[in-house]
Amino acid sequence: ALETREIYAPLAHRLGIGKIKSELEDLCFEYLEPDAFGDLSGELQARRGVSDPFIREIRDRLCAALAEQQIPAEITGRIKTHFSIYKKMQIQKIGVDQVYDYIAFRVITDNVKNCYGALGILHSVWRPVPGRIKDFIAMPKPNMYQSLHTSLMTDRGQPFEVQIRTEEMHRVAEEGIAAHWQYKDGEKMSDGDLRKVTWLRQLLEWQQDLEDPRDFVQLVKVDLFPEDVYTFTPRGKVLSFRRGATPIDFAYAIHTEVGHQCSGAKVNGKIVSLKYELHNGDIVEILTHPGRRPSRDWLGLAKTSRARSKIRAWLNANERTRAIALGREIVEKEFKKYKLPFKGLIEDGKVARAISSLGYVDLEDYFAAAGYGKVMPHGLVSAVAPESGLESRADGVVARAVKRAFGRGPAGIEVRGCDDVLISLAKCCNPVRGEAIVGYISRGKGVSVHSQSCTNVAQLMYDSGRRIDVAWSQDPGGSLFDVKLLLEVEDQQGLLAKIVSVVADEKTNIRNVEATTHETPDAQISMVVAVADQKQMDRVIGRIKKIRGVRAVQRVRR
Repeated sequence: ALETREIYAPLAHRLGIGKIKSELEDLCFEYLEPDAFGDLSGELQARRGVSDPFIREIRDRLCAALAEQQIPAEITGRIKTHFSIYKKMQIQKIGVDQVYDYIAFRVITDNVKNCYGALGILHSVWRPVPGRIKDFIAMPKPNMYQSLHTSLMTDRGQPFEVQIRTEEMHRVAEEGIAAHWQYKDGEKMSDGDLRKVTWLRQLLEWQQDLEDPRDFVQLVKVDLFPEDVYTFTPRGKVLSFRRGATPIDFAYAIHTEVGHQCSGAKVNGKIVSLKYELHNGDIVEILTHPGRRPSRDWLGLAKTSRARSKIRAWLNANERTRAIALGREIVEKEFKKYKLPFKGLIEDGKVARAISSLGYVDLEDYFAAAGYGKVMPHGLVSAVAPESGLESRADGVVARAVKRAFGRGPAGIEVRGCDDVLISLAKCCNPVRGEAIVGYISRGKGVSVHSQSCTNVAQLMYDSGRRIDVAWSQDPGGSLFDVKLLLEVEDQQGLLAKIVSVVADEKTNIRNVEATTHETPDAQISMVVAVADQKQMDRVIGRIKKIRGVRAVQRVRR
């Protein structure tokens, strides 16, 4: 149910299949939050005695008003879905008795002209609610949805919603992209239909471009959010984005090369930062420069999957090229150190055989690994020319020192399938033993280990080739991890002593502690404790939370 609510229901919405989306959301709601679902169902059932007569009354008045102006229409009234009502209650923090516009009507007519005519008639019969009129006919949603939406108020102060659309719009709203498939064998879709399924085509492109399925799922989940910001090009073309989108997203929506060369943007005639968030009605002009290229920082600015996938692809190719060049230089220096003719060994096939025995496809693949810091080049020298004396040296003092420095991280972390790799814990998230971790290969700097929940992981892992499996070693080796905690507490005498006592009981060292009081009865305590693993950290946090006067305890990553 959780998977369906987080992926499949939003996917149905993104594809415009409103009927299935609503059904999935209600089914998930029933199983994920059965108590809330049961309470809401009971409340709505109790209201049916009032709701049903109201629906009949409004429907009859609607039919009479439209018939008087000779506008043909099919009118239906219904109570909104359970989940949509519950979502409104959660967002506005209100009870079901305060949700007044839980009743919605649908007017289906024959053409667009009559849609707007019906809207005018409705506004002459009932007062429209300001700010609640939406025209999705002139500016359709990205999932092809078209309708006029308006909220109205009766004379008794009862609000209700009306959606007005044509029969074709209704079919698309119910079936979405599926309404545009052609089921004729051997025939291709028309250009018009292809334009209507642009997002689905992009989905297929991402699936083909991205090797790692985790990257694909991440991109799709990001792009499932509602896109409700409508902007214009200088020539008047409408482009829609999810909220929070930036000029970088706009640039890549125009063309990939425009995105790659984006140097700035003008919004409504004024130059803005690439961090600027686009708003409804913005007229955006992208400034380009032939020498400009994407940077990794852009991944933090781009919000749409199209922009992020194009930036990742460029960074992937560019970083690999630089890694190959660096790796070649490192490997050639290593061979030169042992006075071995690298070019000659390539020509007689020894290097190719050694590369294959080490598990690499070709020399370029090995250069990339060496440039990223994934392998140490002395391994290739040893495989190519064992008579060089490197193997005997491998058992000596120098090799043991190298293994101590590179083979294992300071916190007992092992890199699966690799030896002699420099390992370091990422400062941005400070992972603790027991946490789920992931390795990221930094060019020339070895493996940086992050917590999987680190906010920087999605931005860093743009190249699946640089992701590497890491694990905590079986032997902890007495390692301790510094964890910073932020406590929201009441300003009361003796509270700090109680907190320190609890930490001491868990045999945990306190590295640092600072307390800040305010003019209010509230205070903050910041403390750094040294723990052996995640279990000990959770125990410490749990015991601190139980102390009277402690309102909240939060782990601070940075």
